[in-house]
Amino acid sequence: MSSTGSMASRASTASTTEAETDVLIVGAGPVGLALALDLVWRRVPCIVLEETDGQVTHPKVGTVGPRSMEFFRRWGLAHAIRTAGWPGDHPLDVVWTTALGGHEIHRLRFGSCDTRPPLPYTPEPEQVCPQHWLSPLLTHAVGVHPEGPLRPRCRLDSVIQHPDAVTASATDLTDGSQLKFRSRYLVGCDGASSAVRKSCDIAAPAFHPTRVFRNILFRAPLLRERMGERGALVYFLAQPPDLRSLLRAMDGRELYRLTVSAETTPDEAAASLIRRAVALDTPLEFLTEHHWHLTHRVAERFRDDRVLLAGDAAHALSPSGGFGMNTGICDAADLGWKLAAQLAGWAGPALLDSYDTERRPVAELSLLEANTHLRRTLRRELPPEIVLNTPEGARARARLAQRLQASGVCREFEAPDVHFGFRYTSPVIIGDAQDSDGDWRTAALPGGRAPHAWLSGGTSVLDLFGPAFRLLCFADSERLGGFESAFADRRVPLLTARCHDRTVAGLYGRPFVLVRPDGHVAWRGRRLPPDPALLADTVRGAR
Repeated sequence: MSSTGSMASRASTASTTEAETDVLIVGAGPVGLALALDLVWRRVPCIVLEETDGQVTHPKVGTVGPRSMEFFRRWGLAHAIRTAGWPGDHPLDVVWTTALGGHEIHRLRFGSCDTRPPLPYTPEPEQVCPQHWLSPLLTHAVGVHPEGPLRPRCRLDSVIQHPDAVTASATDLTDGSQLKFRSRYLVGCDGASSAVRKSCDIAAPAFHPTRVFRNILFRAPLLRERMGERGALVYFLAQPPDLRSLLRAMDGRELYRLTVSAETTPDEAAASLIRRAVALDTPLEFLTEHHWHLTHRVAERFRDDRVLLAGDAAHALSPSGGFGMNTGICDAADLGWKLAAQLAGWAGPALLDSYDTERRPVAELSLLEANTHLRRTLRRELPPEIVLNTPEGARARARLAQRLQASGVCREFEAPDVHFGFRYTSPVIIGDAQDSDGDWRTAALPGGRAPHAWLSGGTSVLDLFGPAFRLLCFADSERLGGFESAFADRRVPLLTARCHDRTVAGLYGRPFVLVRPDGHVAWRGRRLPPDPALLADTVRGAR
C-alpha cells in the first residue's frame, strides 16, 4: 500500500543516504522522545527525526503529570526532572485575581514541592518542569546521532508503506542531502498538524471550534520577591469586560508566561498586556510572543497498517487541566511494549490493534475534561465591580469567589482520576462481572492501572512492572509451573513475584494478578486458570 498524502517528494541533486531500523519516530517533542526512551529501554532499535534543531526558546509545557512521572521513574529520569531547577519552596497555589498585586479573589492552596504531603496513590507526584528544561533532559537520555537515535534538522518528505516495511524520504536541513529510511514501523509524533497523519488520509474531525491564543513570555526578576506571600504558580487574571488571561511562573525565579485570547486582544501590544497583568512597580522585560491555534481533535484511527500516531498527531486537547502531553506519554507507554512484542515475534495479530482500541477512548475523555475546564473559564461572568477598591468591590469579589468554589475549579488542578483512573476495554484484557466496580486507588481492576503500594526497602509495587508481564502471587498454587510454561512456550516474557504483604494483598484484591508491561492489569483471579494457554494467547493478542 502506498501512502504519500501532501508530502510530495522534493527533488535534489544530492546523494541519498539510506538507513534501516525497526521503528522510525517522526517528531522529537516530549511524546516522540518518551516513545524512543521506552523502545531504547526495551532494546528496540529506533531512529527519531526532528525537523527543528530541538532548541526550545518559548516553552509550552509547564508541568509533568503524575502518571508521566511514574513512567519517567521507570526510564530513570524522575530525579533529573525533579532537580531540573524548580525551587522547592516556590508556592504551587492557583489564584484568581484582578492583577498581580491587585485584588485577590480566590486561592487554591497546594503548598510547595518541599511542603506538600506524600500522596497515598503514587510514588511520583506531578513536577513543574517547563519544556525548555524537559526537552534537553530527554534529548540527552535518548542520545543524538551518531551516538544515539535522534536526528535533528531532518525534515520528513514522504512515506510509502509496503507489505513488510515502511520507507520514508527526508532531507537533512544542515546540508540539503537526501536521506532514506526503511523501518518495520513508523510512528507519527509530529504534532497537531501531523504530516504523517495526513499522509495516511486519517481524518481528525474537530469536536469544537478552533480558538487562537497569544503566549507572551517575559522576564520579571523581582516579581517573586515583590509578591511575597501572595505568590502562586498560576494566576487567573479577571479584568472586566474582556481580559480573561492566565499568567504562569515558568522557572520559579524570573520567567513568566502570559496567555491571552488573540480574538479579544488582536491589536494590543504584548508590553501593554504584560503591564495590565502586573500592577506592581517592578522591572518587566518582554521576550517573545507565540500565536497558537487551540484545536480539539481526535484522529478517527490511531493506526494505518504499519504507521501509527501518538501525542498531538493523534489527539489535540485544550491545555486546561494539563492533560495533553501527559495523555501522549501514556500513548508512548502503551505503544512501546506492543511494538517490542510485535518485533520480537510473540505478539498475536490483535495486540497492535489494541493500541487504537485502548488509547482512543482515553483521548476522547481527556478532550472532554479539558474542554469543560476551558469553557468554565471563558464563560465565567466578570462583574465590573470586582476591580473597585471599595466595599462594593469587596462584596463583588466575595460573591465571585463563592461561585468559583461552587463551580469545581479545583478539579482543573487536582484530578487524579483523569491521570490514573481510566480503564482499558479491549480483546487483550480479561475481566468478568465482578470486576465492574471499584476505586482505582484501592483495586487492581482489569484494564486499570495496577495500584501503587510501598514495599519493604522503599520500593513501590510499580517498580516491579515494565520489562515483562508480571504475575503477582499472594498465595501458592500447584498450577504455577504450568502457567509459567504456557508463557514460555509462546516466548512471552513473564516474571513472577510472590508477595506476603497483607496490605498489598488487600489492595490487589485477588490471590493472583497479571500485570502487563505498561503497568495495567491484564487479568486477576482467585486461582490460576486450568488452561493457562488460553489466557496467555488472549493477553498477547492471539485470540
